[in-house]
Amino acid sequence: MNWLIISVSFEESNGEIANTAATNTSKMSTPSVPLSSILRSKHEEAEGDEPKKKTREEWKKAKELEEARKAGTVPAAVDEEGKDINPHIPQYISTAPWYFGSQGPTLKHQRPQPEKQSDITHLNEHYIRGQQGELSTRYRKGACENCGGMGHKKKECMERPRKVGAKYNALNIAPDDMSLPTLKLDFDGKRDRWNGFDPQEYAAVVEEHKKVEDYKRQIKAKKLKDGEEMNGDEPDDDDEDEDKYAESVDMPGTKVDSKQRITVRNLRIREDTAKYLRNLDPNSAYYDPKTRSMRDNPYKGRKEDEYDFAGENFVRFTGDTVTQAKAQLFAWDAYEKGVDVSLQAEPTKLELLQKQFVEKKDEFKKKVSDDLLEKYGGKEHLDTPPVELLLAQTENYVEYSRHGKVIKGAEKQTVRSKYDEDVYHGNHSSGKLVKQLTVEHHYLVWQQYSQKVM
Repeated sequence: MNWLIISVSFEESNGEIANTAATNTSKMSTPSVPLSSILRSKHEEAEGDEPKKKTREEWKKAKELEEARKAGTVPAAVDEEGKDINPHIPQYISTAPWYFGSQGPTLKHQRPQPEKQSDITHLNEHYIRGQQGELSTRYRKGACENCGGMGHKKKECMERPRKVGAKYNALNIAPDDMSLPTLKLDFDGKRDRWNGFDPQEYAAVVEEHKKVEDYKRQIKAKKLKDGEEMNGDEPDDDDEDEDKYAESVDMPGTKVDSKQRITVRNLRIREDTAKYLRNLDPNSAYYDPKTRSMRDNPYKGRKEDEYDFAGENFVRFTGDTVTQAKAQLFAWDAYEKGVDVSLQAEPTKLELLQKQFVEKKDEFKKKVSDDLLEKYGGKEHLDTPPVELLLAQTENYVEYSRHGKVIKGAEKQTVRSKYDEDVYHGNHSSGKLVKQLTVEHHYLVWQQYSQKVM
């Protein structure tokens, strides 16, 4: 009982305190609003800006409406301008983003915005061409000192430098530069190849072609007139002859159209042998079906006169292919050595450099060979007669018997050794008689040798 009395008294005291506080606040400010109502109002305001979450039934109805519009049973949606919206447009295109602020179905967010299009240059605006600025008769302050035109300085002047500038004699003052507009082109305008094109410039080309056609027509009329005078009144049967003989010209591999007067050539000749049928061995030359090429020789191991197709790689070694490869290799080597030369950019310069290099290389080789021959000798071995003269007949008459013996004339001596006979070096009197010497080609002192022998 005691704790109940205490709790009741505590609640009463709290109520009195709350009433007292409410009385004081009411005296000081407006009547109080519960906190829950304030939060509820904030939540409702936030829900007004964002789309509400659809229920299952609402999603179902929206899907049925979309299908009906696609089928054509229900009219299409209309935007704010009264235009129909194609129901087959995907949803990610037709749905406007939340920050766009649209109140209904619209496609305005997919179109160019007028506030952004105002700064873009229009199609008919371009740089001014072929016009001159104001022409003055005297020099003005700030103008070019060379030509006298306004808009640029002497350093930027494109005219030939005058001996006496327009600033000092005021003669032949050039017109002022035209102030060109500042173009702000969009993505398509920067890539428009016809931007700034003047159709009047093409009138001269049209006029030239027209004159050429008129001249051709006059020549043709003159030829026809001359032909009628020579042949009399015979009709021209060229067209009839073409139709008459068109069928006979229709040979295998060709097709003649007499109306259009063209002959269509069949690219496949029936007499040709397909490349993949030349050698049926799977280990032979490879046939690439994508490029229809067989680079290797399918007849390896046969003689060259036995076949008429040796692969397509033979083209790599015909004509100037080898010369071109050598020139390219020389250009690469020269570039590595510090010579700025290129086969594609400067072919003539490369050819002259290569010619000079080959000449100097041959001269250097010849000089080295001459120096070696002069130092060590042996030039007579290089000046040998040709093989035809070495094996030719001589004037020495020799007559042989039936058994091979010499009857008349001197027989050719037999060569006993490839070394020179009876030639001693180093004061020697014999070849290998001196056995005391252990050094090859040593000079022999005869007195020492004679004392040792004695």
